[in-house]
Amino acid sequence: MAASTILSSSREPDQSAPSLTSLAAGAGCGCKLPAAQLLPIVAQLPVQRDERLLVGSASSDDAAVFMLREDLALVQTVDFFTPLVDDPYDFGRIAAANALSDVYAMGGRPLTALNIVAFPLEQLGPEVLACVLRGGLDVVTGAGAVIVGGHSIEDAEPKYGLAVTGVVDPRQMITNAGGQPGDLLTLSKPLGVGAIAAARKRGLADEKLLADAVATMVQLNDFAASSALQAGAHAMTDVTGFGLLGHLHHLCRESGLSAVVEASAVPALTGVQDLLCDERVVSGGSRRNAAWAEGFATFGDGVPAWRRRLLTDATTSGGLLAAVPADAAVPAAVVVGRLIEGEPGTIEVR
Repeated sequence: MAASTILSSSREPDQSAPSLTSLAAGAGCGCKLPAAQLLPIVAQLPVQRDERLLVGSASSDDAAVFMLREDLALVQTVDFFTPLVDDPYDFGRIAAANALSDVYAMGGRPLTALNIVAFPLEQLGPEVLACVLRGGLDVVTGAGAVIVGGHSIEDAEPKYGLAVTGVVDPRQMITNAGGQPGDLLTLSKPLGVGAIAAARKRGLADEKLLADAVATMVQLNDFAASSALQAGAHAMTDVTGFGLLGHLHHLCRESGLSAVVEASAVPALTGVQDLLCDERVVSGGSRRNAAWAEGFATFGDGVPAWRRRLLTDATTSGGLLAAVPADAAVPAAVVVGRLIEGEPGTIEVR
């Protein structure tokens, strides 16, 4: 992809061009294939066995880990999606922060990234793509990593993301399978960005709400990861398209445990409560998450409807969900529940 040629343009995006979100059927991580349909398909594939493959696709973890030597392993992930905001620079920043998050969730450090671009170049113009790529570049550079190339195709629906490679010491990596009974569950970012994006697209949210959501999504999870590691985290995952309950379900299942979530403790962005009282802000991805969660989560009678929707909100570039020892403290993270003995993968919300 001739990114250097595109980025040399100094012109502003054509204001007469259609908005990014108007060309997208989905929005951010909410455009993921439904977990209830995707996971059985992936489960049918042969499991690749190699002693160097420390973490593969079988455990639904955030990234793959491939050992190079006893003290060094590669962490590899890929993530891309359709735009959930109209500002192309913000779209690039959000997509990059989201992709990098998978490496942080494994306790790794990102090194390189490859751009993934599907774009209607003639319809939107090179200046818009330049802004998207600049946003991704700035976030990757801020993370101390390097964009080393990429690939692009023509597509009527814009999509952008990254394939990221990082490193981790295999003896110190964190997976979603190490949780222990009694561990506290901590969350490093508030929820609700999916609802805000959906509401904005439908004319139900103002610029202030959107700005708060963007500020949350572009925040890297590097500090959250290092804080969880220092607290002795046993397991970790990031919260994205499958919502808090979906990603916690994977962590519980792989750890062989159940979980209790205190609904009132789960942080939400300011203004999200009012939004989620209106069913019109619930995206298709969030509805699919809620339907899937019916198979593994139960809700207490006192949990209000808006909080139920919050817990299955299809999140983009969300925070890290970590299982830490009961006596640990994780700066800038909120305790939202705990792991307990029980049917693996099940969750009680109360």
